[in-house]
Amino acid sequence: MPSLGGRKKSVTIDQVAAQAGVSKTTVSRFLNGRYDALSNETRERVEEVIEQLHYRPNRMAQSLKARNSRLIGCLVSDISSPFSALIVKGINSVCLTAGYQLLLVDSGDDPERERMGIRDLLENQVDGLIVNTTGQNDEYLISLHERGVPLVLADRCLSAPGLLDTVATESYHITYQCVTYLKSLGYDQVAFFTQGNGHVAPRLLRYQGYYDALRDHFGHDGGERLYQFRLEDKNDCVRCLDTFRSKYSGQRLAAFAVNGVTMLNLLQGIQAAGIQIGAAFGVCGFDDWGWADLIPPGITTITQDSWMVGRRSAELLLERIAGKGPEYQVYEELPNRLEIRGSTVKG
Repeated sequence: MPSLGGRKKSVTIDQVAAQAGVSKTTVSRFLNGRYDALSNETRERVEEVIEQLHYRPNRMAQSLKARNSRLIGCLVSDISSPFSALIVKGINSVCLTAGYQLLLVDSGDDPERERMGIRDLLENQVDGLIVNTTGQNDEYLISLHERGVPLVLADRCLSAPGLLDTVATESYHITYQCVTYLKSLGYDQVAFFTQGNGHVAPRLLRYQGYYDALRDHFGHDGGERLYQFRLEDKNDCVRCLDTFRSKYSGQRLAAFAVNGVTMLNLLQGIQAAGIQIGAAFGVCGFDDWGWADLIPPGITTITQDSWMVGRRSAELLLERIAGKGPEYQVYEELPNRLEIRGSTVKG
């Protein structure tokens, strides 16, 4: 009578040891990469037998014995955003190489969902956390760090940076540079478009860079040119554009988008309002997700390496899990780059 489902018994470490003519300890050393304790001949023999028997180690049993799970918990603020997807791909590239699995949670930019998501990840015995925080759980995140939970913030730092390990991209100076560039092109007014800055550190830093550049180079108050629209209302961005244009009628205008999601909605609003992009109405802002140079006349963007943010966050976290890395908390800012295209031109 055939076995149910045709399942085969798994090969055990004892079988590998017996066929290779070595002890279980020797096989275990090979599996854990402790090659310095093995001769070249022994290592090659064990590797050959593992391949012949198609042996796959029981990672769950290994994690219990080693008191770690080989799991990394990752919480992002909005999984639907290409930015979040790129961060996750960067993190996973490190996890795959290091033999870790990634558990992913989406907070939807909600602080309560963020806390619940982190608790769920910790209940799954993750070895450490990478968090793209809402910016509203600083005390909770600090308490986790104080409890000894390995934790790295990706992209978004605490309101007081430097308290937790963080990998981000530079926001303030590149925004200041972009607004200064708009002044050199002869634009008279520059508006700051956002779906809401809230407590999100990169958005606040970008707004501060915009605000300071507008004051220094235009002599304007950035607060009077801040336009916040609701993503769920497709007409809200159009209304903001109409207000901006009517308030400064007859002047050369430009709009700065705080991130890629805002940029996409801004471009849709511009199309709906029938605005011609270029000399009379310039457009620029954060995130180059591959379509910026395909939309005529090409959109000037600030390019940030979101994939590398994820990768560096994962590398730093694995150092912390291994008890390595600097004694102090790391705050690492990766450089951004201004990509000039046809959406911003001289008048």
